[in-house]
Amino acid sequence: MSITRPDGSYSAVAKIFHWVSVPLIVLALLSGVVIGHIKDPSKMGFYAIHESLGLTLLILVLARLACRRFSPPPPLPGDLPGYLRKASAATHHMLYAALVAQPVLGFFASNAFGFPMQGATAYLGFIDLPKFMNAWEGLAKPLMWLHGWLGWLLPVLIAAHVAAAIYHHAIRRDGTLMRML
Repeated sequence: MSITRPDGSYSAVAKIFHWVSVPLIVLALLSGVVIGHIKDPSKMGFYAIHESLGLTLLILVLARLACRRFSPPPPLPGDLPGYLRKASAATHHMLYAALVAQPVLGFFASNAFGFPMQGATAYLGFIDLPKFMNAWEGLAKPLMWLHGWLGWLLPVLIAAHVAAAIYHHAIRRDGTLMRML
């Protein structure tokens, strides 16, 4: 296997899911950070954007996981040491778990705070989602804490993912990065 001719490639659909998710994740993380610094009524607009990005990402990630059932990723390089295989699997599993849990926690926390995705914070600005629970601050606070904690863990996982891709491309020169391009 060489850097220019990787052994196998991700499907076109997997590549689309991956590269559409990247800017959405960046925007969701940035808008989440910005929300904490806004003190005026425009904050609701940022919530609408942030929550819509999160729900869209959840839909994309679930669709991507479903597609993996029918189109599994290409095999890792045959000479890849076991510890790197384990690190790869662990990082990917944690990324997927975080990308599913993060919007679910945010959605539940918003509802528990009494702010379902309706009206000013409707999905995509115009789709009211059903309210499924009454306000419950005792639940909202730990959910929001977990949502915030995952919001800081995601960039760490993403950095590990990007660093591994660069390592495979620049040091191992094994074509792993090229499988997703």
